[in-house]
Amino acid sequence: MLQRLSISNYALIDNLDISFAKDLNILTGETGAGKSIILGALSLILGQRAESKYFFNQEKKCVIEGTFLIKDYDLKSFFEENDLDEEQETVLRREISADGKTRSFINDTPVNLNTLKQLGEQLIDIHSQHATLAINNERFQLVVLDTLAAHTETLNEYRETFKTHRLTSKKLQESIRLFEQAKAEQDYLQFQYTELEETHLVTGEQEQLEQELKVLEHAEEIKRSLLATNFLLSESEKSALSQLKEAGGVLQTLEKYSDEIGSIAERLKSSLIELKDIYNDLERLEQHTFIDEKRTLEVNERLDIIYSLEKKHRVNSVSELLELQENFSSKLNKLLSGEEEIASLAKEETLLKEKLLKLAEKLSTNRKNHIPELERQVQATLTEVGMPNAVLNVSHETDFDQLTENGADKIQFLFSANKGQSPLPMNKVASGGELSRLMLSIKSLIAKRTALPTIIFDEIDTGISGEIALKVGNIMKQLADNMQVITITHLAQIASKSGTHYRVFKDESGSQTRTNIQELTTEDRITEIAKMLSGDNPGEFALQNAKELLAN
Repeated sequence: MLQRLSISNYALIDNLDISFAKDLNILTGETGAGKSIILGALSLILGQRAESKYFFNQEKKCVIEGTFLIKDYDLKSFFEENDLDEEQETVLRREISADGKTRSFINDTPVNLNTLKQLGEQLIDIHSQHATLAINNERFQLVVLDTLAAHTETLNEYRETFKTHRLTSKKLQESIRLFEQAKAEQDYLQFQYTELEETHLVTGEQEQLEQELKVLEHAEEIKRSLLATNFLLSESEKSALSQLKEAGGVLQTLEKYSDEIGSIAERLKSSLIELKDIYNDLERLEQHTFIDEKRTLEVNERLDIIYSLEKKHRVNSVSELLELQENFSSKLNKLLSGEEEIASLAKEETLLKEKLLKLAEKLSTNRKNHIPELERQVQATLTEVGMPNAVLNVSHETDFDQLTENGADKIQFLFSANKGQSPLPMNKVASGGELSRLMLSIKSLIAKRTALPTIIFDEIDTGISGEIALKVGNIMKQLADNMQVITITHLAQIASKSGTHYRVFKDESGSQTRTNIQELTTEDRITEIAKMLSGDNPGEFALQNAKELLAN
């Protein structure tokens, strides 16, 4: 229910703060006082388009804020899907700047306008003579019938099964597509895998082969240089080793005279040992360096294979080729297991479809059984509100080959307001006033069985008067026993129903006309209703009549 509405800087409203009652709220006031302005402001937090030209002060932003008590509306899934905090008292806010930019909030979290609209549609139902969209909507008509049938548990189970079946079917089709695609590529995959697998690639071998090839291609140069180096180190007449050995001998004769000379002699001795090791390593390398044309050819051929595979697959290393080989292997294995997966999914899909059909049949039977009750109760209420010849027929068709999230049924309300007129879709035969009374009849029926959003009746009493107006007022009052009702009316018969009464008026005391609102006391209500009966200066008779209406 709408607990509070705050309006700032909109049309003729400077600042307005309204607290609404949980049952029947009545808004009255002269034509042009601003009742529609309040409704227009409310529609902004329900996602309607905003225009800055309607600002009270063009230099300030417009802010509309509504506080709603939502504990009975089962909106948990909406808040989860939109990643919003669910609060028992939820606040919808819309801010529009003078340049036309708009911002929307739900519980102080910024949201886009569509999200605000989606939530607003579940909290407020504005109904006027021209608001025929909902009642002509087949989804709404089905909700009416489902509410009367009271099979929420079965419907929820059906929808959950429908969702699971749809996901399973989608998964099955995707598995079939991938299987067919893989099957078409099987020869290609097998060839690519076999080519890589038979190459027996080893991680790091490319780098090792490239290094080995460098040595093989320069073996003669390497061998010659190693021999020359060893000749200089050990075999020449004045080799490095012999000269170091001679120098060490000289220092040994002097070390008895100086500790420092002795230390240097030790260092020279260590260097001689290191140089001998270098000589031995060079000699070993020289002895193991061969000019091997056969091995050079083998290494070149192996590297050519690796380079060719890398170029073919557009990679730069053996490790990447091995990853491709593993990928090809995985796809081939998946192809082998694909048939089993498809068979398993097909079986699951069949079982879900069977369950879905059984639930759809159950829903369809239950709906069909409750159609007569719906037609009878709506017709009885229409008779009360002055439409004794009105007829509501519910067309019911089924198509179990085309299941939707609501089942196999297609529901359509057919309406006739006059005797002898064949029932037709409502937008073709019903006037605004007739549709308003029909909607009132339907809402009063389903409000007894479920928590409905706040409903606002915007002057739907146009074209009725007298006893019929009293009956319409009575139905509104009955409706308010189960939900919040806000009605804007010009009829005293409706304004006199017990509830919270507000008077909307223009305040012209300042430099600029403002729309304002006042909650009326009992005495104020007598005066307001008397004015509605006889004009601005009601006489004693009008005042007495107003008292009687309120007393009744």
